[in-house]
Formats: sequence, C-alpha cells, structure tokens
Amino acid sequence: MSDRKYEAFFQMKDPAYRSSILTNGLGRSGQRALLYATGMDQEDLKKPFVAVIGSFSEMVPGHTHLRELAEYVCQGVIEGGGVPRRSETIAICDGLCQGHEGMRYPLASRELIADSVEMVVEAHHFDAMVLLPGCDKIIPGMLMAAARLNIPAILIPGGPMLPGNVGGNPLFCSSELREFPGRVEAGLITPQYMAQAELDTLPTVGSCAHLGTANSMCMLTEVLGMSLPGAGTAPAVSNKRKRLAKASGRAVMELLRQNIRPRDILTREAMLNGVVGAMATGSSTNLVLHLMAIAKEAGVELNLSDFDRISRQVPFVCNLQPSGKYPIVSLDGAGGIPAVLKTVESRLYTQVMTCTGKTLARLLEGYEAHPDDVLKTMEHPQKPEGGIAVLYGNLAPRGAVVKQSGVREDMYRFTGKARVFDSMEEADAAISADTIEKGTVIVIRYEGPKGGPGMREMLSTTALIMGRGMDHDVALVTDGRFSGATHGPCIGHVSPEAASGGPIAFVRDGDVIHIDIAGRSLTVEISEEELERRKAGWKPLHKPRMNALAKYAALVTSADTGAVVDQTKLD
Repeated sequence: MSDRKYEAFFQMKDPAYRSSILTNGLGRSGQRALLYATGMDQEDLKKPFVAVIGSFSEMVPGHTHLRELAEYVCQGVIEGGGVPRRSETIAICDGLCQGHEGMRYPLASRELIADSVEMVVEAHHFDAMVLLPGCDKIIPGMLMAAARLNIPAILIPGGPMLPGNVGGNPLFCSSELREFPGRVEAGLITPQYMAQAELDTLPTVGSCAHLGTANSMCMLTEVLGMSLPGAGTAPAVSNKRKRLAKASGRAVMELLRQNIRPRDILTREAMLNGVVGAMATGSSTNLVLHLMAIAKEAGVELNLSDFDRISRQVPFVCNLQPSGKYPIVSLDGAGGIPAVLKTVESRLYTQVMTCTGKTLARLLEGYEAHPDDVLKTMEHPQKPEGGIAVLYGNLAPRGAVVKQSGVREDMYRFTGKARVFDSMEEADAAISADTIEKGTVIVIRYEGPKGGPGMREMLSTTALIMGRGMDHDVALVTDGRFSGATHGPCIGHVSPEAASGGPIAFVRDGDVIHIDIAGRSLTVEISEEELERRKAGWKPLHKPRMNALAKYAALVTSADTGAVVDQTKLD
C-alpha cells in the first residue's frame, strides 16, 4: 500500500473531530492500542469522545452522589452517539473549612480546577464535555474552564439537599445552625439542643439547602444558559436530577452537531443576565467574584459598576434563606429559575443562546410565574432593590460588596468606632470574650486574596455576631469575603486589600467609620494628610503559607477584578 492508502485505512473518524488526532493515521497505532485497553472497540473510535468530568468526593456532601449522576450523563452521551470518558477534579467543602486556616484554600482551588479541566481536555483532545460540579468554587472553576476551552459543553450541578427539621421547623437550614455557637455562649440555647440540631440539620446529600454560594452558583449555571432548565434547583436526591443528567448527556451531543460553543452562550448580555438573576434571588456576594472571573475567561467585559447599576433596577423577589424564609427546594416547587426569569423578564436580554440550542426568549415562552410567598413579583417584591450592593469611598476606593438583602433596614446606615484585627481568629476571640462594645465597626484585614492568602470567608465571625443578637449593634468590614450563609451588616471584598496597601491597612482602633448602604458609601474619618503619615515606613503583614498558596498569592489580582490570576505575570 502507498502511504496515502495506509492513512485511508486508519482514518477511523471524521478529521473535523478534535479526537481524530488520537485515532486517525498510520502513526497513531500506540494511541489506538491504549484506547482499546480502556474497553473501547473499533466502532467507538469512529465516534466523538466526550469528557464527563465530575468532582466526586467522599468528604463533601454536595459531591458524594456525583458518581451516580455521572452514570446517567454517560447514558445520555451514548444515546446521543458519543463515547463518554469519565474523569474527576478536586473538591473542597467551604463549610468544613470555616473558622480555621483551611479556608485559605477554596478560592485558590477555583483556578486549579479550571486548570485541571483544561489539562485533561486539551491533552486528550476531547470533542465535547459535560461537567458535574457540586459546590462553591467547583462550579465557577468548571464554568471558567468551559469558557476557556470553548468546545461544546454543558454543566449539570449536583443540586441542593433537602432542609432539616429542627425544633419543629421543617425548613431549617445550616445557615441558621452556624449561629448556634453564639446562642450557646449567650445562654439562649443549651449545648444539648445544639448537639441534636447538628444531627438533624443536613438530612441528605447535596449542597447546603439555603441560598449560599453553592446554590447561588448552581442557579447561575441555568441563568447563564449553560445548564438545562430545572438544573439550578432540582433536589440532589430527586429523580428529576437524574433525568436532567441523562438529558444533559444527550444535549451536549446536539451542541456538538450544531457547533454551539460556550462563548456563543457566555456573551456580555448573558453575563448581565447573570447579574439580574443574582439580584432577583439574593445570591451570595461570592457570585460577584466568580461571575467576573467567568467573564474574563470568556473575553467579556464585566465590572463592579454593572452589579451596582443592575442592583438599582432589579428588585429582590425570592424569599430564600438566609435573607428570607425558604430553602432552595421551595423555589424549585414554585417553578425554579424559569419562574424567576419569567418574573424579571423585562430586565433580561432574551435573545441570548442557551445550551438547549434555543434562545432564552424561546425557553421562557413555555413558562409562567405564579407569585406566592416564595417568589414575589417585581411590583410587590421582597425588597425594592437587588440582593447585592457595591459601596465606594475612601475606605474602599475600588469598591466593596454587601448582601443588602440580608441586612436589617435600620442598619443600612451605621456609624461606629473601628476595632481592628489582623485575622479572623483575633476577631472571633474578642467577640467570644464579650469585649466588643455596641457601636463598634469590626475591621478584619489581611484576609484578602493576596494577604490571607486565599480570601477566607468570615462566617465564624458573622455567625457569632448574629447568634448573639448583635446585628443591630455592630457592623463588620473586611478585605476578606463572606459565606453565602452570611447575613447582617457585613461588608467584604474591600479593595484595594491591606496587603496591597489599601486604606484598610492604615485604619486604627477608634477611627470613625461610616457605612451608608442606601447611599453606596464606605468611608473612614481620616484626612489624606493623616493617611499619608500612617503609610510612612509601612510593610505589609506576611502570613505563613505553603507552596500552593505562595504561588496563588504571587499571581492573584484584587477582589474588584474577580481575584483571578494576573496573566501578565505569566507571559
């Protein structure tokens, strides 16, 4: 045979498929043998290869069921004419990391997850991929990878767990359990009551039942059009979630046939729709970081001003914990994300493409919103403005964020004297020792992306404040961030952070801080001259870190840009 005939003999599939580089040609004998070793046959080598990338972990309740879910995805891929190949990324549970040094790692893991998906998909030349995240940083990490790689892709998140039943409340969520240590210290409940609540709060697998970061991101995948309708709210343990998983496998094959790619879906208009969804639902402030990071990977402009502008235009319509009353499964019963989007349809860009191959406008044609106590109307919302506000001022020249949906209206304006701490642990100890006076603004600094490093969540601090009933007496300001479980007068993402020489590094005990959420301002009574005097001879506090965090700290940008890796340092 001539060389050309040899090549023709070993042309297993259409060269247009990315995976043909593994299967086609005389020189790919070794690659074909390796694929046969995995159980493939010659018929499989003729088909497109689909990466089914999960994030299974026995340590994380939002991920323990993802292997089973992946089996349904694989069935759908096979039915659609593809060959599924499974792989996993890491998964870190933010809930397990709360209140200690482990919380340095979850945000940094977002970049590692995106990188690991890139490595597997690019190294093995997959034609398409289905991604199965569960919680907080895994979802944005996988969305970032989808935008970066830009091959046909769809997400099927793990979904929310069912609520617990504590003290006769069948809607109990772990966001309230986090406040129990403060209640025990204040003598409001007994240790025995808390111990029993711990057994009853989380009855199933899935992401925590309230609208924390995990479920905020889970719902965002649907708002952005990167997951099928219903995937944002269907319970983790439901047969609906399994059906969606199988349908996602079929859907990605259709995306491959139509050559619809993530960047066809993740446009600026879709990102702005994501902001609308965040405001309407009262999502976690972490969504601000993650949506900006996803936008950057998609080559789309998105900044803090977009969030604040939309916050003033879109009301908070979902009565969801921790800002409201109900868990996520209640929203699923009220119509889920399609019903939310139908409610705020006038504020959306509806001609955007979705992973169904249809525009958002076409999708919403078949849905109706039925207002109730879970999902309100734009005319009679839970609150008149969106869930997140962006504050600026001489304490946060490049911005800070607050979940205003979770703040009592009498705390929208607050003035107090600063009590400054250089770590979360120091602040927690002061609260537990009853040394925080009424009228105090607790300042926790050197907890930003670079200074932490890793931008820890201050949930243990906010839980102590709320559990002790101090949410109308004190406020909290930090260059760190907050859990989606947080509510109360808690302002995070202060930029620039202390480690970068932001004004928060030079605040001292007793300085007067003014918080005006309605007026969108965060200021400290320090003159420019005094600020310059305090800067003299300043050196940032350097906290010990191991290799992974050292690399992250060297590359990470500020919170106001999404705490992403600075690409200019990699060139």
